[in-house]
Amino acid sequence: MATFVLIPGGACDPAYWRPLAAELRGRGHDAVPVDLPCEDDTAGLAEYADAAVEQIGDRTDLVVVAHSLGGFTGPLVCDRVPVDLLVMLTAMVPSPGEAPGEWWSATGHDQVVREETEDIYYHDVPAELAAETERHSRDQSDTPAKEPWPLPAWPNVPTKFLLCRDDRLFPAGFMRQVVRERLGIVPDEIDGGHMVMLSRPAELADRLAGYL
Repeated sequence: MATFVLIPGGACDPAYWRPLAAELRGRGHDAVPVDLPCEDDTAGLAEYADAAVEQIGDRTDLVVVAHSLGGFTGPLVCDRVPVDLLVMLTAMVPSPGEAPGEWWSATGHDQVVREETEDIYYHDVPAELAAETERHSRDQSDTPAKEPWPLPAWPNVPTKFLLCRDDRLFPAGFMRQVVRERLGIVPDEIDGGHMVMLSRPAELADRLAGYL
């Protein structure tokens, strides 16, 4: 049995992990949807990692799954506690000293995705589930966006990247290049958009469990 530590993206309540957490538990694993202090202007990247580590507690056999902006927090957790595997799920891949707010231009994202649409996140999520998830949305403080990523290098932990072929926020072609340049690996791929944990929770659970 593994413990999947689910690190959310920006402005996200841990509730959006519920379908995936249920699928993982149904496969005999533990799941910890992490609650980050995203609305707290005094909380930066270090405090986000603190919150995750506190919620992990004394659990072992950890697989950290970092989604979207959570890509800046997941590796910090791996630097603090023993982790068997880090899975970057359509996540931002930081470089040492780079603030999340700088990532967009540094990776060329600004040139790839110039205009957001109202369905950039939930276009493939069932309407009722999307509406319920949006009711749990939070404000996202700018504090972590301004803080340089503190690690001098990627943590010494096995790392997988799982991109979503239908992601409109982080398009597949763009992410393949980012992952190759920043992690030096070939990403794995899954159908689905940015909120694949909502649109395809069973398939995603199979992929995550398959990494074990």
